[in-house]
Amino acid sequence: MKLYGLKTCDTCRKALKALRDAGQEVAFVDVRADGISDADLSRFYATFGDDLVNTRSTTWRGLESTERARDPLALLKEHPTLMKRPVVEAGEELTLGWTKAVQEKYL
Repeated sequence: MKLYGLKTCDTCRKALKALRDAGQEVAFVDVRADGISDADLSRFYATFGDDLVNTRSTTWRGLESTERARDPLALLKEHPTLMKRPVVEAGEELTLGWTKAVQEKYL
């Protein structure tokens, strides 16, 4: 299992702790520090579409409207903090966020 997020994100830290406490073996990928491959980013975008872009983030609010209109994959590559998180990869399955439904699935 892999968890993609930010090490400074409270939700990502809670998710990582809960998964490990539940006995899951989790590899953490910090999308800002470690980066994210184009293939993974494309796969995530193919699965979640525009939901992958966090339009409520501080980073999004700081972008000019012309930047917001750019290709979402290019934006996410340039500004990894725009990615909604965490993305949990368990085998072939991907989930986005740390909702009750995601928690019930993995805990």
